[in-house]
Amino acid sequence: MAPPPVVTSEMLQKVTAVIQRAGLDVDISAVKETVVGGVPVAEFATGDVVLRHSVAILRRLAQTRECGLMGTSFLEEGQVDSWLQWTSLEVEHHFALPGAPADVICDTLEKHLKSRTFLVGQRLTVADISLVMSLRTPVEKNFVELQKTYPATIRWLRTCTHHLGLAESAVAKPTAQVVKPAPAKTPAPTVKEAKVETPAKSAATEEVASSGGKKDEKKKAKEDAKRAKEEAKKQAEEDRKAAADAKFRGPDVTLDNFEEHAFGNLMIQSQRKTGRKWTSVKLLTPALKDQQVWVRARVQGTRKQGGKLCFLTLRMELATVQAVVFGQEIAGFSGALPDESVVDIFGKVVAPEVATSCSQSEVEINVEKIFCIGRSKPLPLLLADASRSEADLAKDPSLIRVGRDVRLDNRIIDLRTNSSQGIMRIQSGVCRLFRDFLTQRGFVEIHTPKMIATASEGGADVFKLNYFDGHAFLAQSPQLYKQMALMTDLPKVFEIGPVFRSENSMTHRHMTEFTGLDLEMTFKDHYSEVLDVLDGLFNHIFEGLSTQFAAEREAVRQQYPFEDLKWKYPCLKLKYPEAIKLLREKGPAVVEEKLKTAANDHEKKVFQAHLESVKVHDDEEDISTEDEKVLGAVIKQEFGEEFYIIDKFPKAVRPFYTMADPQDDRWTNSYDLFLRGEEITSGAQRIHEPQMLLDKAASMGVDLKPIQPYVDSFKYGAYPHAGAGIGLERVVMLFLNCSNIRMTSMFPRDPKRLTP
Repeated sequence: MAPPPVVTSEMLQKVTAVIQRAGLDVDISAVKETVVGGVPVAEFATGDVVLRHSVAILRRLAQTRECGLMGTSFLEEGQVDSWLQWTSLEVEHHFALPGAPADVICDTLEKHLKSRTFLVGQRLTVADISLVMSLRTPVEKNFVELQKTYPATIRWLRTCTHHLGLAESAVAKPTAQVVKPAPAKTPAPTVKEAKVETPAKSAATEEVASSGGKKDEKKKAKEDAKRAKEEAKKQAEEDRKAAADAKFRGPDVTLDNFEEHAFGNLMIQSQRKTGRKWTSVKLLTPALKDQQVWVRARVQGTRKQGGKLCFLTLRMELATVQAVVFGQEIAGFSGALPDESVVDIFGKVVAPEVATSCSQSEVEINVEKIFCIGRSKPLPLLLADASRSEADLAKDPSLIRVGRDVRLDNRIIDLRTNSSQGIMRIQSGVCRLFRDFLTQRGFVEIHTPKMIATASEGGADVFKLNYFDGHAFLAQSPQLYKQMALMTDLPKVFEIGPVFRSENSMTHRHMTEFTGLDLEMTFKDHYSEVLDVLDGLFNHIFEGLSTQFAAEREAVRQQYPFEDLKWKYPCLKLKYPEAIKLLREKGPAVVEEKLKTAANDHEKKVFQAHLESVKVHDDEEDISTEDEKVLGAVIKQEFGEEFYIIDKFPKAVRPFYTMADPQDDRWTNSYDLFLRGEEITSGAQRIHEPQMLLDKAASMGVDLKPIQPYVDSFKYGAYPHAGAGIGLERVVMLFLNCSNIRMTSMFPRDPKRLTP
């Protein structure tokens, strides 16, 4: 019969880790003995509910806030429960026996984790936390051997400890204590770890204890000897590793004396200028054969061959090159460099007999000197896993797929992949091409305030913040200010800046903060003058990306295959009723094709409902995201274009400051621009006559008093004008046909992500 459960520091570590991960505010204080003895107890702030045992407590804590610790669906929640029970009933009981090996547990985990980053889904859950805390200590006792036999399990363990902040420092062993959360709207549980006291022996049991004393002592001595042997083995392994590290770590050098060494660890503190001439990896070609070069790059991988030869793969931006190191000491130093370390290399450019697999395949560097200037710690995820192509993953489902949350949690590493490097450079290119096109046509770049006194356009989706004795809001757009700028006699303006939307939306194309590319301009006769500028602007951007960013596009395509954008100049322009007619007539066939490939009954119902709605879509009805995609597919089939403009939107779906169509006030002088079936730009002719603006706002129930300076700006002589707002990340996402806008934002923000 198993001994009764006792409260251990491991149990408290689990509870503490979940509390920290869930972001609960807690206090810690001493506890008193409980009536249930050594079993953890959780009480709610209200005091009317009590939970006992660690699994129930962990589960309740994980559900206190919507933090994803219990998974993101009913199915995942059930899987998390299953792993929690397995940890409690099998893992904890297994390790309750002194010296129990970790192999049995690792056998089960290895099979499950070979193609997974976490136990359940694509993010850390309470199941991972509980199992990691139970497994860490047993694994550490025989880490070297287990790492060889169970690489997937060790990778998972390292990833989880990194996410929990346990990688750099050992977790302290807390004493028995109470975790008491501060009062909240949703009362969080209070977790108690009871002190376990050894009960006094009764007279009836003393004789039995005496007779079995010698056996107990003999058993204890045997266990102590076994434990001492394990500790000695562990210490010997640590000593061996320390000796190996010392042997290959190399000397520490500075800019003052590094020339005296062939290798070492170079700390750069700006001691002096060395006069070294640097060469970029992408410029290493056969034209430099036999020349000596200095290169600074990352170590993407190392491969030792014997004791005197080492091959390095060096990466700098999107380019890679092979470096070859000869000599026992320098090869030992080079081979021991952790992946992703930054090195300075001096050597001769040579032509290898066989082309390498690097981007600079026709050359390699024979290394004469190598200095590590930034030694990497163990990586939270492997760059090879993060760089794996969608095509390879489709062919072999057993390959590890790094989930989006893991990527974003470790965004610095994820941004080092070639695809991310390509995306960020293309994003930069869009901004440069946008700016160049407009400045060449007389536009002036402006910078409008992002902290404002009221909601930008009278909407509710704004972020409110304290502002000294009052409140301020983060701007939803620069809309009102760029219109006001035109009234200062700047006839054409543009801005590249942040936009904030307090929308609780987790779709593939929405974020709470993104970069807006805004423009506004006066016109002479007709707002179509502005549409012509927008058409020319996007043609300039698409041409620039296609001709100037070939390497970057290919870097993305290697991991995320996509077809090049199809567009024409001038682009297709449709009036809103024409577009809706096309949707009604041709759209059902597109939806029917989707219906044929529906994966389950739920999808069939969704597609069937969409099919029926498309057939009867009214001319004045707003167009949904799904309708946009269907229309995009129809236009591609009918016209061979993926970039187009829809003009004359219904007045019911446009803001109060939008100018009405002069022939039929059901419609407005407003437009959207679409890329691959999704909206990327929205714009319109604005009302510039003050009384018309007041009347329109009153008819829509909009109070203009909070934005009176905006209204007043048109009172002193106003120009007819129009403009547009463009979402940078969405343009990049759709140009590259990425599946999610978070891929095209450096550090994305959404309702569930505020870090890193």
